[in-house]
Amino acid sequence: MKRARVRTGGVILAAAVSVALVASGCSGAGGGDSSGGGDKTITVATVGNPAMQDIEKLTKDNFTKDTGITVKYNILPENELRDKVTQDVATQGGQYDVVTIGAYEAPIWAKNKWLTGLDERADDAAYDKGDLIEPIRKALSYEDKLYAVPFYGESSFLMYRKDLFQAKGITMPENPTWSQVAQYAAQLDNKSAGIAGICLRGLAGWGEVMAPVTTAVNTFGGTWFEKDWTAKVNSPEFTAATKFYVDLVRAHGQPGAPNSGFSECLTAFGQGKAAMWYDATVAAGSLEDPNVSKVAGKVGYAYAPVNKTKSSGWLWAWALAMPKTSKKQDSAWEFMKWATSKDYHKLVGEQLGWSRVPPGARKSTYEIPEYQEAAKSFAEITLKAIERVDPDNPGVQPRPAPGVQFVGIPEFSDLGTKVGQQVSAAIAGRTTVDAALALGQKEAELVAKKYQE
Repeated sequence: MKRARVRTGGVILAAAVSVALVASGCSGAGGGDSSGGGDKTITVATVGNPAMQDIEKLTKDNFTKDTGITVKYNILPENELRDKVTQDVATQGGQYDVVTIGAYEAPIWAKNKWLTGLDERADDAAYDKGDLIEPIRKALSYEDKLYAVPFYGESSFLMYRKDLFQAKGITMPENPTWSQVAQYAAQLDNKSAGIAGICLRGLAGWGEVMAPVTTAVNTFGGTWFEKDWTAKVNSPEFTAATKFYVDLVRAHGQPGAPNSGFSECLTAFGQGKAAMWYDATVAAGSLEDPNVSKVAGKVGYAYAPVNKTKSSGWLWAWALAMPKTSKKQDSAWEFMKWATSKDYHKLVGEQLGWSRVPPGARKSTYEIPEYQEAAKSFAEITLKAIERVDPDNPGVQPRPAPGVQFVGIPEFSDLGTKVGQQVSAAIAGRTTVDAALALGQKEAELVAKKYQE
């Protein structure tokens, strides 16, 4: 795919910290709208996945009709979104009124004073901040103050074709190991029928290929950094996990794996071209929608594969945040409040189908009878997967910074992307894992040196 190119967002995020600290004094943090001439149009940058595409469909005839606020969406692939939004927010560009960010960016950007705090607005009883799922709310906070509201939350799990497993006489355990997954992938790989044993991300990017790879690293006993900031990217454990992942996808993965991210694997698995898929729990809503999925009703769900740890799922949220540079903050909050509300979840269910309701954000969603019925195959395991994640202790050793599939420091977006480019190249056969991680170790040592000093 054309998206597999060198990314710059990580460099911008790390380098712009000092710029932001200087510029934050003139960042327009006022709470009202200064829209000039009564213009009630806001610009929203968001990621191009099914849940976000759903809200674009519903906005005009619902939110805009009720409020008079027009929403201009800028929908981008994940890596491109990170680049553009980071560049704009870090340099005080002011292009966006609402930005879609994740659990990685929220606390870092809040610390840098790039975002408007949301506690005062979200404390409105009608919004019911207490209904937000606790691990997700905490991940979007800094110093116990909320800086982004979750559109949806997720962990990761293993999705598999129940019919294909049954035909081979294989029973998927609730808590599979990675060695079992590799065994099943070999048994179910059917290249002549166009069915891969497993679909795994291979697209370069810290939030693409390195998200599942890092969860494998955690459960294989590895880590990016030890507690004292010793870099461990080329350690035996990190290397073993990465080699396992690369070997698995090369042997039994989907065609074009080096260019496959979440969206590509969603399409492949949903079209019946893979027997298993390890990725974000949010995928289940689309897979169970017969209007877009050929495998609806045929998918089983198991917890993220493990090796040395009891669990290994990641923790993430795509959330809506308000840059301090927005001059339309009242209108921006009206949109954010609507998009992350209980009423919006009901609207999606009634108009688009209950399996498509954004998961992992609100506790009340899991109490809706229609949602319970439509999502009965994945709702409970999604919620449990989110609740069992410990971002402070995701592996076998103490960590210097929080994060499951990332390290919660500004430099990680650049570091993770550079390593991800090398791992993607290894999947493509252009380099070896040892060579890839040797380069990654050098980059990690440069980052570590800053914190050790």
